[in-house]
Amino acid sequence: PGPGPGPGPAGPGPPAEAEDYESLPSGASLRTHMAAGAVAGIMEHTVMYPVDSVKTRMQSLQPDPKAQYRSVYEALKKMVLTEGFWRPLRGINVTVLGAGPAHAMYFACYEKMKKTLSDALQHGGNSHLANGIAGSVATLLHDAVMNPAEAVVKQRMQMFNSPHKSVLACVRTVQKTEGLGAFYRSYTTQLTMNVPFQAIHFITYEFMQERINPRREYRPRSHIVSGAVAGAVAAAATTPLDVCKTLLNTQEDEALSSARVRGRLSGMANAFRTVYQLGGIAGYFKGVQARVIYQMPSTAIAWSVYEFFKWFLTEHKLEKRA
Repeated sequence: PGPGPGPGPAGPGPPAEAEDYESLPSGASLRTHMAAGAVAGIMEHTVMYPVDSVKTRMQSLQPDPKAQYRSVYEALKKMVLTEGFWRPLRGINVTVLGAGPAHAMYFACYEKMKKTLSDALQHGGNSHLANGIAGSVATLLHDAVMNPAEAVVKQRMQMFNSPHKSVLACVRTVQKTEGLGAFYRSYTTQLTMNVPFQAIHFITYEFMQERINPRREYRPRSHIVSGAVAGAVAAAATTPLDVCKTLLNTQEDEALSSARVRGRLSGMANAFRTVYQLGGIAGYFKGVQARVIYQMPSTAIAWSVYEFFKWFLTEHKLEKRA
């Protein structure tokens, strides 16, 4: 589909469809936001999953000699050649299972809160403070669903020489050896990283839209560019938090042994100290290249798919009404 309707010619005003369409972020229904968000989340995680697997490995503080990589391309190539063609996709099923409902709630909550807060703070205008707060609150819901699937099971499946043969086997092992609480052990830590990430992400996306798509029409190129820039800025700024989160999620044995940590590592403060002890300042930026390379297309895909389905579903509803 081409870009959305522009300003109408002199004379009669634009058709009802254009008026309805141009009010889109606030004019679309809650159901539309949820459906578009679910599709966007599944697409984003599916397409970018191999790079996410590489990111998890490159953030390892004490990697196995066979799992040391200099670039994303080298890592993918090495994984496929030495561990099999499907190795970069290991654990994708549990991520897809969680991505649909998580992103449905995430986008629906964001759109509702953004409109409510913008109306209160800036009388219907675009408030960056409202965008940041809405993104942060939406993250609470998103992570409540995604934390067990993505942060615990997925990352353990992605590690080099992972002992878990399947997602179900991983879930059973974690439950048996660490208890049900392990699935939410890193929830507060996840929020410590994701709240600032999403606040930066949404503020940057809306800022970019103000600059390159001020009428807020459906323009695929503007959503792709804005999403990519938002993803890159947020990813680079929060990489140190992501490295700590990965260590807490994977409980990397060799790293914990080197740091003389007994039992399980818990808490962001302990993770920060351990990362610094093992890698210094540079340790906080392990995998930053893979993280930015992952997030740029990831957020571009998420926003472009989301905006497309939001536009498509709204147009379809208007046609049925007509």
